[in-house]
Amino acid sequence: MRYSTSLTVIAASLLVSAAAQANETLDVEMHKVSAEGIEESIGTVSLESTEHGLLLTPSLTDLEPGVYGFHVHENASCDPAENEDGEMTAAQAAGGHYDPEETGTHQGPYGDGHLGDLPVLTVNDDGEANLPVLAPRLGMEDMPGRSLMIHEGGDTYSDEPHLGGGGGRMACGVVES
Repeated sequence: MRYSTSLTVIAASLLVSAAAQANETLDVEMHKVSAEGIEESIGTVSLESTEHGLLLTPSLTDLEPGVYGFHVHENASCDPAENEDGEMTAAQAAGGHYDPEETGTHQGPYGDGHLGDLPVLTVNDDGEANLPVLAPRLGMEDMPGRSLMIHEGGDTYSDEPHLGGGGGRMACGVVES
């Protein structure tokens, strides 16, 4: 009897653990960034695994209304660094868009290009972003060691201009593992 009770406890623990992992969430604190460094916090983006991909739910304030490029970048840093021209650039240490398959192309969140291409981030007239976006090709396992980036301007998901239409880096958050 004691043996079967132990097995029941172990089985129940495994089920609870699996359920917790299935609904795993992680909050990423986002900060405004400049060539001088990391600035004030503007809120968080919650990451959550779903059966349809990675759900990103922003809770951001103090932004200009509009539509912005939103990406996962390859490095876990929001620090400024020198660009190719030797100029200090906001959050340049985050590297480029997350592209583990080395596709070298922007095709948006539903295409076969960078995995880091996310749906655009929408900021309402009150300067708040709270509309969730879904990244169907990403999961929580892709996120440790990465950063989230908000770019000035919308995103064309195109290879021209070079930045994929996202513009300069205006806010960034490091995904803690």
